[in-house]
Amino acid sequence: MAQIQPRGSRRKAVRYGVPVAVAGVAAATVGLVPALASSGDPDLPKISAEELVTKMAKADVEHLSGTVKVSTDLGLPALPGGSEGGSGGGFGGPQGSGDRAEDGKSEKPDVSPGTELAKLASGEHTLRFAADGPDKQRVSVLESTGEYSLIHNGRHLWAYDSASNAAWHSQAPKGAHGKKGNDDAGPGSASGVTPESLTPQQAAKQALEAVGESTSVTVDGTAKVAGRDAYQLVIKPKGAPESTVESVRIAVDADKGLPLKFTLTPKEGDKPAVEVAYTKIDFGKPDPGGFAFTPPKGADVTEAKPHRGSAPGGTRKAPEGLAGLAGLSGAKIVNESAGDWGKVAKIDTGMPGGLGPSAGGDSRGGSGEQAQKLLDGFTKEVKGDFGTGRVISTRLVNALLTDDGDLYVGAVTKEGLVKAANQAAR
Repeated sequence: MAQIQPRGSRRKAVRYGVPVAVAGVAAATVGLVPALASSGDPDLPKISAEELVTKMAKADVEHLSGTVKVSTDLGLPALPGGSEGGSGGGFGGPQGSGDRAEDGKSEKPDVSPGTELAKLASGEHTLRFAADGPDKQRVSVLESTGEYSLIHNGRHLWAYDSASNAAWHSQAPKGAHGKKGNDDAGPGSASGVTPESLTPQQAAKQALEAVGESTSVTVDGTAKVAGRDAYQLVIKPKGAPESTVESVRIAVDADKGLPLKFTLTPKEGDKPAVEVAYTKIDFGKPDPGGFAFTPPKGADVTEAKPHRGSAPGGTRKAPEGLAGLAGLSGAKIVNESAGDWGKVAKIDTGMPGGLGPSAGGDSRGGSGEQAQKLLDGFTKEVKGDFGTGRVISTRLVNALLTDDGDLYVGAVTKEGLVKAANQAAR
């Protein structure tokens, strides 16, 4: 098994695939079947991990279309009356008919990318993706109630929900789009999301950018993905006992060097927490008509407000993968010495009282008692040098909200989270 230990110059080796305007969905997603089948795996020439990463860096795929499957199972706690797992809600659900404001007037449905694509955080979803160079991409999320599409064409980013006949539009300032060194000047800057942020290559890019001295990178066999021969690149934390991540597995096209499948497996349970994988792929030039969009007649159109990071010279950067916790608004890493896989971010929520009983009223009875039972059902009370707080756990990410209103979050165990909060309080 070939193995490399990443060097400082490794960051030069993550420029591959379709060029990306905005790095978006955090530690986003996916893992289908981490174990390789004993039959059907292609017999490919031997390759080292360093050679495979270099091959990914040299990949130059500008034209492609295909179908992507997204599967997410974070093990989120079930709320009373809510569904466990499932699809996470369809696009164009309750908001498809338009919410009612307090004055009784119908409000425009919110179909902005950040709002809609957050629904991919649970269950299984099927997406259609197409790209024609760095300036034209389209992704459509297929749901039983309709289709949600995100279209990037030059300076314009459109989102459209067919179920509610509502659209959202963002436009980059003139002269800002595509400006070298100004990645957050693109049309998706206000949302932090572009069509390509939902693909295996973007998830793989973010994972590689998180690689440091505390990470091992190896090649572990081959596989068939979407009918293509692929090498399996495996990224694992090294010397990080408090990390919740077991491994990241990336299937890399043996010919093109393009990531075809991204699998993130946590230490808890044997199922992947997130997976993004092509089930069909075509490297021909897509139909140019697929990147043209005009809102249908009668559609509710919302224009995105200009974001300060979207102007030339803006400084806002979107979070990038597990190593991007510091990119969250107001977030600060409190344990830099913990290595790449054990980092915890602290965010001041401005909500003193946290999730304590005071939030639900008098805990001696009535609504206060019900609120306390609800809290006990999906959170756990913890104490330490930081004071008192509540931990919300998933298989991948844990979060601690203290009674002082501080939020600690990271892909670490509950014990690692409390340890980091104690260190920050000293």
